[in-house]
Amino acid sequence: MRKKYNRIFSRQTIAWLAVVSFGILLYLGLNNFEVVSGMLSRLLSIVSPFITAAIIAFLLNMPTNFFESTLLKKFRQKRNLAILFSYICAIILLLLLSWLVAPQIMESVRSLLANVTLYLQNLNELVDVIANMFDIEPDGLDQFRLSYGDIINQLLEMILEYLPNILDMSMRIGTGLISAITALIASIYMLASKDKLFRQCRRILYAFVPKPHADETVRIFKLSGEVFSSFLWGKIIDSAIIGVICFIGMSVMNALSIEMPFIPLISVIIAVTNIIPFFGPFIGAIPSGMIILMVNPMSALWFTLFIIVLQQFDGNILGPRILGVSTGLPPLWVLIGIIVGGGLFGFPGMIAGVPVVAILYTLIRELINDKLHAAGFDEDACYVGIEDAPAAEAGHAAGGPDENKTEKGEGAALGEAGNKSSINESDVNKSDMIDKKTDNGGSNANKN
Repeated sequence: MRKKYNRIFSRQTIAWLAVVSFGILLYLGLNNFEVVSGMLSRLLSIVSPFITAAIIAFLLNMPTNFFESTLLKKFRQKRNLAILFSYICAIILLLLLSWLVAPQIMESVRSLLANVTLYLQNLNELVDVIANMFDIEPDGLDQFRLSYGDIINQLLEMILEYLPNILDMSMRIGTGLISAITALIASIYMLASKDKLFRQCRRILYAFVPKPHADETVRIFKLSGEVFSSFLWGKIIDSAIIGVICFIGMSVMNALSIEMPFIPLISVIIAVTNIIPFFGPFIGAIPSGMIILMVNPMSALWFTLFIIVLQQFDGNILGPRILGVSTGLPPLWVLIGIIVGGGLFGFPGMIAGVPVVAILYTLIRELINDKLHAAGFDEDACYVGIEDAPAAEAGHAAGGPDENKTEKGEGAALGEAGNKSSINESDVNKSDMIDKKTDNGGSNANKN
């Protein structure tokens, strides 16, 4: 009876049942997409405080480990003290940034709103200059002209549109405040009991998954943690340095009689958007350049040149020094990670998309290398007909393609010459032995 049961419910049967069940569920989900999306959004809103808590705990895990392993390693309650010190440092840093930056940002915004009429007039004059320069009819540029009345009307329309939802917005603010407090408390518990949580997850994993697959899963999670941690903290440090350099550079240009308005506000915009890889500096430069353009068009031109130089410095010098090879992705895959992550999850997706693609890229590359190695495939065979490809890769790894190619060619030539010489020597020795035997045989025959 047991053999019949095993024969009916074999692995292949279970796999086919799983595929059919997944297809049925997918069909039902697509036919009821609005219901399913509503349920998923509701579930996401419920667990969002814990997702936020996990992100906070992940970001503070590195300073917690630093305090625990260095400054507080002789204390009994070193874990709790390390968590306390990490949160105190984070709160002090936020308060210090708010105290230094927030007043200047508010002053910049107040000045921008107070002089918006003058700035719009400057912008309209710039439109007229461009129209005269390129012989464009003035009527065709009316849609690009702005006035103070237009902006006020648009603001009033927005206020009237959102006025009935004020009660709903206030409730959302209250719910968000409660969620923030919940996330903060949950992050403290996650950091305090992280060893226990990891141990429980490992027990569950090894209880239901075969050991080789469980070991591989643990390795993947460790790789993910290392990549995410190094990337996020590297980008935070890099963005802070770029914001400070932007502030200093704009202040220097302002001292050199190149008018640069709203320096603190623009520096903060550049620093925050610089967290986004590849597109970050340009995303921050567009609104900043538009603000400066309303004040002084020539200053906007100088600012654009400054941002281009700053972006090149960040991409070629500062970024590689700080981030190192934390991702190791080609530019195309970085672009794919940003676009796909931003399209699915917005601003957080643009930040997390690059390390996620880096992890997938690393795992797929390891899988392909293992398959090729198991099949006995020679990677040099891929470059048949492409003479410079192996030498170029070797040179890229060592820093000198031509030298590596020359050394490799010389080494191969010396090896072949050595082999040929050894073969010739052995042939000569064999011929000498044969001649000696022949001479000995002839001499014996003569004697007889």
